[in-house]
Amino acid sequence: MYKQEEIRNFCIIAHIDHGKSTLADRLLQRTGAIEERLLKSQHLDTMDIERERGITIKLQPVRMLYHEVELNLIDTPGHVDFTYEVSRSLAAVEGAILLVDATQGVQAQTLANLYLALEQNVEILPVINKIDLPNADVAGVSKEIQKLLGCRDEEILRASGKTGIGVEAILDRIIEIVPPPHGKEEYPLRALIFDSVFDEYRGVIIYIRVVDGSVVPGQKIRFAATSAETVVEELGALCPGLTPTKELTAGEIGYVVTGLKEVKLSRVGDTVITAAEPKTAALPGYREVRPMVYVGIFPEEGSEHQTLRDALERLSLNDAALQFEPEHSAALGFGFRVGFLGLLHLEVTQERLRREYNLELVVTSPSVAYRVYLRNGESLVVKSPHDLPRMETIERVEEPWVSLDIITPASHIGGIMPLVSSRRGEYNTTEYIGDRALLHYRLPLQSILVDFYDKLKSASSGYASMNYQLDGYETADVVRMDVLIAEEPAESLSTIVYRDELVERGRKITSHLKDVLPRQQFVLKIQASVGGKVVAAERLSALRKDVTAKLYGGDVTRKRKLLDKQKKGKQRMAEHGRGKVAIPPETFISILKR
Repeated sequence: MYKQEEIRNFCIIAHIDHGKSTLADRLLQRTGAIEERLLKSQHLDTMDIERERGITIKLQPVRMLYHEVELNLIDTPGHVDFTYEVSRSLAAVEGAILLVDATQGVQAQTLANLYLALEQNVEILPVINKIDLPNADVAGVSKEIQKLLGCRDEEILRASGKTGIGVEAILDRIIEIVPPPHGKEEYPLRALIFDSVFDEYRGVIIYIRVVDGSVVPGQKIRFAATSAETVVEELGALCPGLTPTKELTAGEIGYVVTGLKEVKLSRVGDTVITAAEPKTAALPGYREVRPMVYVGIFPEEGSEHQTLRDALERLSLNDAALQFEPEHSAALGFGFRVGFLGLLHLEVTQERLRREYNLELVVTSPSVAYRVYLRNGESLVVKSPHDLPRMETIERVEEPWVSLDIITPASHIGGIMPLVSSRRGEYNTTEYIGDRALLHYRLPLQSILVDFYDKLKSASSGYASMNYQLDGYETADVVRMDVLIAEEPAESLSTIVYRDELVERGRKITSHLKDVLPRQQFVLKIQASVGGKVVAAERLSALRKDVTAKLYGGDVTRKRKLLDKQKKGKQRMAEHGRGKVAIPPETFISILKR
């Protein structure tokens, strides 16, 4: 057990792909936290999806020892969709390594994570990474960081996560400038839950930062927000695996096996206190997370509805940004309306549901949360196109807007400005960081949901980066557009669109459906309509079967007789709906990406 003066808690924050996980590998290697033979690339990225995509999705804590000092590191994600994970990490530490790629310089998410760190009042340690690369511009990036932080050049460390250059200097600087914790060991227990996981056999395992007091195995603890009580079955440090210890004291980061089987009883941001002191004041929680994107998620097999519910509950245990509520569709059955922080968050969650719980899903088109004000004075929040009331009852609809920051080389401004303007963007200001420009815009969240990031990369030859955050609501002229396939509404394809984009959006969706839907035995009508009025339509020709192949001669009337019989059969099939169209799940994602 270490005294608080011998403890340093810190995390690594950076833009995506700036080398956080690689640097964490070198820190683990240098401190001997894991044996050389067991060390693998991106060791703290525990999910297969993280390794395949080369990104960090989940924060991951680990304890290291260096020069008789206990170092608690939390590796964090870099993508804008997982900003909430970063805020949770920062709430549990006193210092942060601000990592900047020597070849890319300061990016949008670098700024966003820096602002989060400054809000939490943690000590910032600037580090330039990847200095070993031939195209590294260390001097230029150093000037950008100096302008950003107001620091001196000698305060910025140089390192290479790949080769291990500068790793010892980083460890020494952490011990030097990151302040030790200042908890009250004699006070009653107060610990902040910053993450949690569910184990099939051991129940809920919470990751905590002990602020005051201490916790030991066998102690009866209480969760301040839910008032649930349980006995500590085991506790310890993450080194990086679960390593049991006899005690966790003020200032330390570790895990607690609670034995709880109900995931709702343990919430991220809650305070753990001792059951003997139920009136102990709770710690300030995290900022409340608000989902940006909502989609309907339905199991392909209706019998798997309960399995989907259990899976979402367990995923939400260690992903506080994931919010869901029951939803019913006449076509898709029972499912859930799920809120996400962005499309990458949606894709990752969908993939985890498929891999970890063997669920095949149908995912509807994404939408944002609209505020709808009715003529009778009532108001409601609409998260699904099907919840939008009839247009004659609506006084006005308000949609969420975001403040958007784009960092790009100054030479690409001319291609980016028209793109943002075409998405209803409102220009604010431009700042310059070295030879790059920081553009500030406001625009509707709906405008950047699907393909905006891809278009931004194209307009800037891959050099631009972006970050956004919610910035209020404004009035929008929107309507619900339904999609009919074989004259039957495909509820999962309904969307809320701007009135002046109806025809264009309708043509795009019907044209795309014509390309991706499987052909049927009859002519398939594909229509987009608003209030019963068709605004776009396509026809998918029937799948032809050569019914005359068995003929080997004879009069032509025999051939016509068979063709007429086939034609009448196709008409009956279309009229009676015998060939109802099954829409493949991948169709929804392909339309979403379009």
